[in-house]
Amino acid sequence: MTEKDNFQDFHDLAKREAIAFAKEHINDDPLELLLHKQRYPNVDVAFAVQQIEGWRTAREKWPSLLDYDDYLYPPRLNREQASSEETANHKADIILSLYGERHHPLSVADLTGGMGIDSIAFAKMPDTEVDYAECNVELSRLMEHNCSALGLNNIAVHCGDGIEWLRDSKRKYHIIFIDPARRDTHGKKVAAFEDCTPNILEHKAVLTEHCDFLMVKASPMMDIDKGIAQLGNVSDVYVVAVKGECKELLFLCGGQREEPLIHCQNIIPGDSIYSNDPFTRSQEAQAEAVYCTSVGRYIYEPDASLMKGGPYKLLSDEWGMQKLARNTHLYTSDNYHGWMGRTFCVLKEVSPNKKAIAALIPGGKAHVIVRNYPARAEELQRQFGLKEGGDLFVIATTVGTQKTSFVCCEPKNYQQFLEEMNK
Repeated sequence: MTEKDNFQDFHDLAKREAIAFAKEHINDDPLELLLHKQRYPNVDVAFAVQQIEGWRTAREKWPSLLDYDDYLYPPRLNREQASSEETANHKADIILSLYGERHHPLSVADLTGGMGIDSIAFAKMPDTEVDYAECNVELSRLMEHNCSALGLNNIAVHCGDGIEWLRDSKRKYHIIFIDPARRDTHGKKVAAFEDCTPNILEHKAVLTEHCDFLMVKASPMMDIDKGIAQLGNVSDVYVVAVKGECKELLFLCGGQREEPLIHCQNIIPGDSIYSNDPFTRSQEAQAEAVYCTSVGRYIYEPDASLMKGGPYKLLSDEWGMQKLARNTHLYTSDNYHGWMGRTFCVLKEVSPNKKAIAALIPGGKAHVIVRNYPARAEELQRQFGLKEGGDLFVIATTVGTQKTSFVCCEPKNYQQFLEEMNK
């Protein structure tokens, strides 16, 4: 831990009063509290609002932190940039899978600690020692306090530049984790490694010489193949989605694999982690997809992790389904398949024009999905005269070489809509 004398005591009277105030006003409008802070001259209202907003975010993003009354939350930007509890725990599971049964403490360094959610997840792994480094003084102070609040005595907090601290430490770790800041000097979001801070491409040598494995978190907007080429010695890429939304890419450098394995994973909080069979780019290139001549009863849309990872031909073989076209990443079958993504029941194929669509959707409400079709969903929605909503879907796509559309519903509503259309 860092020396107490170097950090403000978050248990001082002012902070205690602000936290008590926050608890009394937990259901109030934070903006109203800030606008009228002059009513509370003896309270640090900004800090109190920071805690109120933190508690509210924690309900969805870090629910386990709500069990600790003394945990303190950082400012909004740091909360927004922090990993969710699910993705942090997933990183810890990946690390544990690398080492399995071991007879020594596992050493992990988090060089861009931030709010510390990843470090906390690492520290909860059995027999693990974590070094947390963060150049932001306020975040480092909060982290030291929060380690105490959580009862984690196996995290050492270091305030300073993580890479420079690593260079001076002369220590070698089992795992180094780094999550470069993905905003430029104007606050605009960036994705490429060379645009992030720190630019890990400039520090790759010092990072890799201090660890067995380097885990790099990247933007879900990054090109996977470019990231593999830039980092070098990548053994695995994890494309991580939460509830079907792609959240992050994890590049794992180290090991002896000749070609990286790509893992597409979807975390459903409170349920499970769904994953396809890991694959390589060579396996995808050599795969032979089966293409349909007509669309069956079901249409399948891959989830965001699969769409990002790109095992498009392999999915056809792995799941026993037919692909709609070479560049249409939708699949079909007559028999139902469990699936990493959404499943639609086809009610009717229809010409993509307003009159034909309106005849099948008299209520005028439907969700429009576009895949390999020369128009955006918003444009088609206006063209078809549809409002967003309801339980029907219009999928505009290409089957073979034919532009077409399908009116669909979710499987649970199939019989209901089929009966209504046949009246």
